[in-house]
Amino acid sequence: MLSWDALEEECKTCQKCSLCETRTNVVFGRGSRNAEVLFIGEGPGEQEDLSGEPFVGRAGKLLDDMLSIIDLNRSNIFIANIVKCRPPKNRDPLNAEQDACIGHLRNQVALLRPKIIVCLGRIAAQKIIGGDFKISRDHGQWYERSGVQMMALYHPAALLRDPRRRPETFVDLKTLQAKIRELCTHTYD
Repeated sequence: MLSWDALEEECKTCQKCSLCETRTNVVFGRGSRNAEVLFIGEGPGEQEDLSGEPFVGRAGKLLDDMLSIIDLNRSNIFIANIVKCRPPKNRDPLNAEQDACIGHLRNQVALLRPKIIVCLGRIAAQKIIGGDFKISRDHGQWYERSGVQMMALYHPAALLRDPRRRPETFVDLKTLQAKIRELCTHTYD
């Protein structure tokens, strides 16, 4: 297992898949390196690729609003992605790209040792929770893997496209807040 700094350096120079050819910046992830809660998205979009930061566009603003509803912010969680480089035209990351990058995410998880993982959207949930995951059916439900509690929320970009999903996402957020209060010792310090 690499240290945080060594892992970030390895990601910045990674050439394991073709996404390295079109990236502007590697989006390593941001937040507290002592976070008990890890949010995982699918991959960077255009604004993230330009800035090197996760969730900075309109979806990022909505994610910040979602976090504030349950008294979280980017300083008391960690946000990462399945792939660290932007897929061209914001397409879904290919399985080969996910497979090439998943070791970096596993190293981040091993360093963090989060109590809770929140997958943002279908792709992250399928990779982390299980391949048969269906976001419209399974969002907000809890799963346990290796002692870590996991759930998925609709991706903020999906909520921007379909605001009718927001009420059920609010319920999911409150379920997440209750689980954090149950399991986490310093998230709300």
